[in-house]
Amino acid sequence: MVGMPPVTRIYDTMLAEHLVQHRQMALVSGPRQVGKTTTCRNHADSYANWDNTDDQASVLAGPSAMAEKLGLERLSGKPPVALFDELHKYPRWKQFLKGFYDSYADRVRVLVTGSSRLDTYRRVGDSLMGRYFLYHMHPFSVAETSYRELPDPKRIIRMPKKPKPADFDALWEHGGYPEPFLKRDPRFSRRWQALRTQQLLREDLRDLTQIQQIDQISVLARMLASRSGAQITFSSLARDVQVSVDTVRRWVETLNSLHHGFLIKPWFKNVTRSLRKEPKWFLRDWAEIEDPGSRAETFVGCHLLKAVDGWNDLGLGKFQLAYLRDKEKREVDFAVIRDGRPWFLVEVKHSEASLSPALRSFQDQIKAPFAFQVVIDMDYVDANCFAKVQGPMVVPARTFLSQLV
Repeated sequence: MVGMPPVTRIYDTMLAEHLVQHRQMALVSGPRQVGKTTTCRNHADSYANWDNTDDQASVLAGPSAMAEKLGLERLSGKPPVALFDELHKYPRWKQFLKGFYDSYADRVRVLVTGSSRLDTYRRVGDSLMGRYFLYHMHPFSVAETSYRELPDPKRIIRMPKKPKPADFDALWEHGGYPEPFLKRDPRFSRRWQALRTQQLLREDLRDLTQIQQIDQISVLARMLASRSGAQITFSSLARDVQVSVDTVRRWVETLNSLHHGFLIKPWFKNVTRSLRKEPKWFLRDWAEIEDPGSRAETFVGCHLLKAVDGWNDLGLGKFQLAYLRDKEKREVDFAVIRDGRPWFLVEVKHSEASLSPALRSFQDQIKAPFAFQVVIDMDYVDANCFAKVQGPMVVPARTFLSQLV
């Protein structure tokens, strides 16, 4: 975020709490240009970037050489904080961190960032189990424009707070990535989006995968961008891109791991004649979507994913994001599952409309305490959406989303 004024984010609060309370490393994963490095450098005493050849040499020299460079042999009042940026590009990054942590955990606190999903690399090589906590960084959200403190562990859901109209409009029009959200310049946003997509599909794919068919996977990425919020059928995508079904599955997972988008699966427990296989795909940057209905669903979906990841990362429970659909093609856009049980359902509309009958039908089936029809183009209401358990309600996005993360 070169040239942007410093902005405190909720992730500053998360990391500050982590560094005080835990000796484990903090692994911070998130999309390219979401602000990981900027935020983590606010808390770091030293910084090493794998893309810097000098820093590469220090990492390759091993944990003891890095410890000497950081001055860990000298007495200090409190453990310094070392930040390793994009370290997952080093094939043996886990071995390096394991050795460094095991030798110096009492003398240093460690932050590690990566624009690819660090959690997808957990299964590779030596285990770091017990040596780290993972944090997922997301773009700005409605709640984060008002709140920087962490959710109350006893309530999880925040009290509603009216977002500034300019902030809500900027999120809707420019997205939540820090630079376009803060600049709020349409020309800049369009150029930024095009460059970010190009870098992700060219540089990140080249650096982090063995995929050779860059042009074909770029076609797939454009197709998925136009289908945000829709169910995807891998056999249909395979025919369109002219690759095998297994290949297209692998490519979609790669785009997911690079934070180009995300998948959610159907929740089928206690759902009569439910669908069980077809996932829905969502683009990570809703500002790239032209269709208002698709943008609205993606906008809310990204907010819900941020909340689910945040609650999980903070240890507030076990949460997951799903959707509901049966063989009669009745559907609810989202279901948030808390500790294995449906907690609340969300149907998204751009403009106010009559209440979706599927909300009540599915709420009755799976016994979710809450069901909301969230409307983007609806004025803020100063009332707690979660005040009491009841049947489906139409609620403003401005109110509902302010209560998340």
